[in-house]
Amino acid sequence: MYAIVEIAGQQFKVSKDRKIFVHRQEGEAGGKLSFNQVYLIEDDGNIKVGTPVVEGASVNASIISHVRGDKVLIFKKKRRKGYQKLNGHRQDFTQILIEDITV
Repeated sequence: MYAIVEIAGQQFKVSKDRKIFVHRQEGEAGGKLSFNQVYLIEDDGNIKVGTPVVEGASVNASIISHVRGDKVLIFKKKRRKGYQKLNGHRQDFTQILIEDITV
């Protein structure tokens, strides 16, 4: 059984007992989350597609930890002008464990 769910503006294919990284969510480690934007559910070959969401469906998850991603370097340069700029960014992520998918 799997589902397509929207979490923080992005769509993920999730199934039970799967760990995924999503954009930073509110809550402490060990806290519970529930997502109601379920677009598709597949259960043993039986597929339910929402218009736009599946009514009454939700995905429950628990927060494992809050982490930061790898550093991404942004380098800008204009040739022959003596201009160089180096900038870096680290994205905040939340690791969650999908506990169950309810229809």
